[in-house]
Parts: sequence; structure tokens; C-alpha cells
Amino acid sequence: MAENSTAPVIAAIRAGDHGAAERLCREEQTDAPEPDDALTLPRLALQRQGRPEEAVEACARLVRLYPDAAVYWSDYASALHGTGDIASAEQAAEAACSLAPEDPQRLSQLGRLQLESGKPLLARETLLRAFGQAPDSAEVRIDAARACAACRDSRAENLLRPWREWLPLDEWLQFDLACVLVQIGAAMDALEVVEELAQRAPKHRHARLLLASMYERINRLNDAESLLQAVDTDSENDPEIRCLIGHQRARLATRRGDHIAARKLLEDLGPVGDEDYGYWFTLAQVYDRLGDVQGAMRALEAAHARQRQELQVIAPHRFDPEADVLPGAGWRVHESDFRSWPRLRAPGTAQSPVFVIGFPRSGTTLLEQMLDAHPLLQSMDEQPFFNTLSNQLDDVGIQVPRDLGRLTQRDCDELRKAYLVMACSKVQRRWTARLVDKNPMNMLWLPMIHRLFPEARFILAIRHPCDVVLSCYMQNFRAALLASAALSLERLARAYVEAMESWLYHAQVFKPDVFVCRHEDLVADPHGQTRRIARFLGLSDAGPMLQFAERARQKGYIKTPSYTQVIEAINRNGIDRWKRYGEYFETVLPVLRPLVVHWGYAPDATPLHAQR
Repeated sequence: MAENSTAPVIAAIRAGDHGAAERLCREEQTDAPEPDDALTLPRLALQRQGRPEEAVEACARLVRLYPDAAVYWSDYASALHGTGDIASAEQAAEAACSLAPEDPQRLSQLGRLQLESGKPLLARETLLRAFGQAPDSAEVRIDAARACAACRDSRAENLLRPWREWLPLDEWLQFDLACVLVQIGAAMDALEVVEELAQRAPKHRHARLLLASMYERINRLNDAESLLQAVDTDSENDPEIRCLIGHQRARLATRRGDHIAARKLLEDLGPVGDEDYGYWFTLAQVYDRLGDVQGAMRALEAAHARQRQELQVIAPHRFDPEADVLPGAGWRVHESDFRSWPRLRAPGTAQSPVFVIGFPRSGTTLLEQMLDAHPLLQSMDEQPFFNTLSNQLDDVGIQVPRDLGRLTQRDCDELRKAYLVMACSKVQRRWTARLVDKNPMNMLWLPMIHRLFPEARFILAIRHPCDVVLSCYMQNFRAALLASAALSLERLARAYVEAMESWLYHAQVFKPDVFVCRHEDLVADPHGQTRRIARFLGLSDAGPMLQFAERARQKGYIKTPSYTQVIEAINRNGIDRWKRYGEYFETVLPVLRPLVVHWGYAPDATPLHAQR
């Protein structure tokens, strides 16, 4: 189709006269001697008229006429996608990529289809190839980040780093950006993106629903309810939207203590789809609060069964019969090896972070918020900094912890500098305050932390092991490591024991300066316990720590699952909850027994007090 004959077709489409556009295209198509992008216009006209099957026929005719034209195979894939035939669309997109293997548009289309058809690992590979060809394309970067996020791959964060330069975007592309930002934990960035989109495109119901969920997450409950009401008024004929609205209303009812209303909403609506395991986690929490132990465990069984299916796709190695439940927990630095490490210069206690550690759901978030409320301390969202540093060392042939003794003064200085850069990218540092690094699983990184910050102080959060295991089992963890460990109470018990044994062993080797903070003691005597923590950290006044709930409300977004608890006064709600589930712990208690005794929770054991 010649350029001058294409113009009337485009004009007809812009005018909404799709029938005229189709006729003009068909007249020209019969004489077209060479492939031409303009021949895709019949498909556009047919699709806009709501005739997707005919669009498929038109595109199929083109690929038969021009089998070596990548653009027509790509167009065919788009037409097939419009009919819902994802498998055939993926095959057509593969054909387009085989003809144009370096074309980022073709690669992006294939990657999106692979992601939609439940192949996130393939999609990640394809879309990262597209990113390699078009690193400045916002669309390519967002698509690649979506695939990485689906695989729980931390590269998603770097792909989205320039997002502010891209706004405003096409409505659905900006919505995708906001969703990925939520997935990777950049919630306040996501809020900024989706608020702009909702203002610019007030009819975008999915954007408004996402915004409502964000408002709930930062404790703006009335704003969330208002948005849901607005979306509800124009969603009578959309069952999926109404289901999503109901799920969010159930969440708001739970936040307000109306668990009966939340249960009715969730039971009446059911999940959005069979893969919606988040629904079952939410339902389990509602049953738990209503005292329905059997209902909670049935819902959790359904949640973990569906989550397992996803994890087996994105992290199949975690289900190898020989795989450790908690990789890395078995690594050991022997005392003789440690004594051979060369002595190096390192920061003192005042220049080192305060590390808050403990198995997840042991009370680390409460401790972090208490510390952050003190003007001389500053915390940041939970970050896997030592995983990142370890990966960087692995890239140059240094394996952690085996080769930590090989690190030179320059190596350690550079690693500390990299740690500081990462910390400053997450929080606007107040240099008069000491940094608080709260990451429960840093308890597995003690050898590396000691190598970089040998004078650092640690606060180890301890809670009854059975309460910890039960609470973890009820959580919808995003990290694949924790999600796979939490698939059953038995796996969780083994993970807990492995983590604690690693910590206790290395604590004997490195002898770090540690304050053991039992959650039950903190709840029973917050004034006395915070005074002891303040003395341990060299702070003269513990008073600000008790204002943690107000400080947490001011912060708005708190990354961990405990965000609803830390804005409330300290209470005993989570203590000894496991006893209601005692029948489910018959096979778990023997595994946990040694640590139940060690931490003083057995009836015949002497409790260990918080100590330096």
C-alpha cells in the first residue's frame, strides 16, 4: 500500500468509520507486491468493530502470503490474543522473533504472552533480551520488571529506577508500572504513580481499586472506603471488579474489628480465580480472629497448595528432594578459620549499624518501630543488603562465608561503602542518628556482618517458637525463600531450628554484642524493657521508644505484614496463640523442643532474661 493511499485509511479510522477503513484496505491489499506495515490496518479496523475472528482470518491470510515477514506474524499474534487464544498467539509471536531475533518489539510481545500463559522464567529471559536491545524504552523496562517481579527477581528494582522520567505514560502501561512498584515493595512510589493516573483517568477502575488498596495499606481507611464506593457505582456488570471491591471491603471490615462482616463478604464472593491464593490467606486470618481453628487451617491448606504451584514454576530448585529448607543456614565458619583472618581496621560501635534480627514473626517490626521513634536512631525498610553484597563477591570468585578471610582492607572498605550507598538509596539519612538495619534473616549473615562491622550491636528478637511457626504459616510471604519454607508447619519448624542453630553456633565463634529481647517480656513490661534496650545502645532516654505507635502512623507505609499491629498499643493478642492449634503441633513440637527449652519456654525450663 503506497504512502498516499494509506492516509485515507488512517483518516477513516480516526473518524471512527471502521467499515470504510476496511474497504479501503481490502482494495489496496489485492495489488500489494511487497509486505507493508499498512497492511495491518484491516485487522485494526475489524478489531475495533468487535470482529476479532475476522481479524484473525485477515492476518492468517497475510502470513500465508508473506511467511518471512516478522511484522505480519506479530500482527497475527495480536489478533489471536484478541480472541483469547493465548497459546496460538504465543506460537505466532515465536515465529515473529525467529524472523527478527534482535527486534525489541517482537521480543516484548513474546515475553508478555509468555508471562500471560504462566511461563514467568521464559518471559524473564525474553524480556531481558528485549531490554538489552532497547535499554531506554520505558515500555520494555516495565515489561521486563513485571517478569522479574513475577520470578521474585531483585533486578526489577533496577529496571524501574528511572520511572519518574517516564511519566505520564499510556494508562495501562502506567497501571502496570504501579503494580510492579507495589510488588517490589516501593509502595510510596506506587502511590505517587497511581494517584496521578487516577486523577488523569478517573474512569480507570483498576487504577482506582489499586489506589484504594494503597490507602488501606497506609492507614487512610476512610479514603479507601470512599474510592471503593465510587468504583462500585459503575461496576454493576463486571463480576471481577465487584469481587475485588468485596475483597477490599472485607479487609477494611477486618481493620475495624468487624470480622463477622469480613467473613460473610469473603465467603459469599469466593476468590477471583483458582490461582488467587491471597484470598485464602485473608480468609484464614478472619477465621483465626473469630476463633474458628479448623476453618483457618482449611483455608491455609488451600492457600499454600495454590502458592506451591506458583513456586514450583518460578523456583523449582527449592523442591528438589536434596534441597535445604533454608539454604545457607548450614554454612559454618569454624573458630580456627576465624582466628586466621587478618586483623583489619573497621568502624567502631557508634559508626556501625544496629542490627535487629530474629526469625520472621518474632517481634522484629515492633522493635524496629520503637527504635525508629528515638531521635538518635533511624531505621529503614527491610532490605536484603548482605544478599546483594554476597552476590557481588560471588561474581568475583569469593564465596561467603568460606572466603571471608581472603578479604583485604580495601575489599572491606569498598563493601562498607556499597552498603552505605544502598542504605542511603532507601532512607534520607540523618547523620546525627545511628542506622537501624532490621532484617530477620540477617541472623544467617553474622559471619559477613562481623567481617564488615565487628563492633556492631545486635538485638535478637525471641518469641515462643510455636507462636513464631504458626504466625509464619499464616503469612503470605512474597520472598520465595520464606514462602517455600512456610508451605507446612513441619517445614517451618525445620527452618526455624536451622536458622537458630546457625545463629547460636556463630554467636559462640564471633561473640557479638547481643541483647536478647523476648517478645513476651517486652509486652509484659514495655517501660522496663525499653530502658534496658536504651542502656545497651548507650542512650540516656528510653521515653521516645514508647511513642512508637504514633511514629508508625506518621510514617504511613510499613513494609512488613505487621503494619496493622505496630500502629496500635502493645497487647497480648499474639501470645500463646499456638495453644488453640495444639492438635496441629503434635509432629512439630518434637522438632522445636530443644529450642523451646533453650529459650526458656518449656514449663520445666528457667526463662532466659534479656541480656547483653
